[in-house]
Parts: sequence; structure tokens; C-alpha cells
Amino acid sequence: MPIKSLSPSDQRRIDRLRNRKGRRKPAKVPARLARTSAFAPKRRGLITDSGFQRLYVVPGHSVVRVHGRELGSQHRDALYAIFRLPFQRVVENDPDSPIGRTTRFQVTTTWRELIGALNLTEHANNVASLALTVEEIMQVVITIYEGNVESIVKTISEGRQPDTPHSGKHIIHSFEAEGAKLDSSVYITYGQWATESMARLRLVSLNADVQFELKSDYAKSFWPYIDSLPNHNWVDEAMLSALVGRDLWAEDETAASRRDFRAYCRKAFDDMVHAGGLLSWEEEVRGHGRKKTRRYHYKQKQFVQMELELGDAGTPA
Repeated sequence: MPIKSLSPSDQRRIDRLRNRKGRRKPAKVPARLARTSAFAPKRRGLITDSGFQRLYVVPGHSVVRVHGRELGSQHRDALYAIFRLPFQRVVENDPDSPIGRTTRFQVTTTWRELIGALNLTEHANNVASLALTVEEIMQVVITIYEGNVESIVKTISEGRQPDTPHSGKHIIHSFEAEGAKLDSSVYITYGQWATESMARLRLVSLNADVQFELKSDYAKSFWPYIDSLPNHNWVDEAMLSALVGRDLWAEDETAASRRDFRAYCRKAFDDMVHAGGLLSWEEEVRGHGRKKTRRYHYKQKQFVQMELELGDAGTPA
């Protein structure tokens, strides 16, 4: 399989993402996958029905449809670990392409390196668990819509297909391993949308060490959003609820369920402090009466963050 190196300019940009101060091997994550609710804040009790389908909306940031099964925190972490590893450009023969070939990005690694990227213990059980997680990811078709989020949601709610660019493919195109031992070679090829995101550098640099240190599944849903927006120092609970696929004021929510959600939020922020992502946080109660809301203020540690823009369009990822 012929392999081409990244161009010097692309390599310099990737290196800038990789070598941000205070970040040891950050994950270079497509922005849509850092600010999404497509991964449920749980590891067990996920819906595994192949007919599962759901639209996930994070206002102002992403519209993602998942079809095939429900994804959880372990699937998010596995993807972020893969995005943490270096990749090479691969040109494949493709009879369906007008030019007869397709360019993808491929990660060549070992189970040992992949498990290390997840900050897990090098053990055969972790190899088996990770292999199953990636297999489950590949069962899922993820459609990621580009464009104005509100317009896309309105169009879909009217039963129409948005007239915007979108990708309805697998995030991981192929995953092959030469064995199940720690030093067995593993080959991972990105799907077309992930490849395009990498090629166009529509990425954010995520502090993966913090992500994988987190114990709370809610924190694992919140941290990528918080870490990808370094100039922010507060977030409203409406955004936090969107990041875990909830609407706190929907008909099926009660005062008790909102109280439980806020307890999960406090635990998540404590977890982000313990994991070394935040220095401190505090909760602000806003409004009056039955619809009081919360705003969470926080101080990030002095990690230098960076988000790359799509060069031609000049619009942020």
C-alpha cells in the first residue's frame, strides 16, 4: 500500500497542535466530535439494537445522527486515543471514485501503544476490551451535518433532508490487527469525514491525559467541550445538559431529575479538578422562582489551547 508523507506545511500545523505547552501527546480531535452529545454519559446499559437511531444536537456546535447502536463513554475514549496517535496519508484504489483512488489517513501502531494512549495498564484483558469497543464503533454510521445548527434542526424537524454538506459514513473505515498480543501490529484507517477533518485541520487539541483520568462519565462529556474553548470561563447548565443529550425543561424532566442532574454536574466539576484539568469552579444560581438555572464558572489550568480554522473558508471548525 503506497504511503505519502504529509506536506511540510501540514506537518508543521500538526506539530503545533501536538506540542502545545503543558500537553503530553494531546488528541487531535475533529471539533464536531469534541462538542457533541453523540456519546451517552455511561458505559453500561447502552442500547445495542441495530435499528437504534437518534439525532444529537448541541446548540451552536454540532448536529450528529447515530444509527446502529448507542455509543457510550468507552467509545468516545477509544476514538480520542486513536486521534492521539500519529497518522500517515494512504492512497487506495477506489473504482467508485471519479479519479480511481481515495486518500485516507492511517494509524500504524500496536496494542501496547494504543492501550498506552488510553493510559491503561498493559494487560491482555484491556486488549480484548478495546478490540470489542472498536468493533462496536464500526457497527455505527455517524452522520455529521455541516452548516448552521438551528437551520439544520429546523429542516430535519420538518421531515426534510438538510441542503448542507454532511457525511453519513463510519468514523473508522477499517481496523485490522495481526494478533491479540500487546506487540501485535494494528492498522486503523479513518473514514472519509474524519480524513477530511484531519486534512483540513478542523481540529481542536484535547488534553487527553485529563480525559482519560476522569472517573465521572458526565465529566467525560463536559471536558472535551470545556477544553476545546480555552477563552471561556463559564458554561450554563443548558449547554451541559445538551452535551449529555438532555433538555432540563422537557416534559419528561421533573424537579427531582433536575436536582439529580445538578448533583452529577458538581461531581463532574470536582472530578475535572482532581484530574488536573481545572484549578477551581463555583456554581452561580440565576433567576427566580421555579425556573432558577445554574451557571458554572471555572478556572482552567494554564494549558495553551489552539483551534485551527479551515483555511479556504476562514470559518472556525
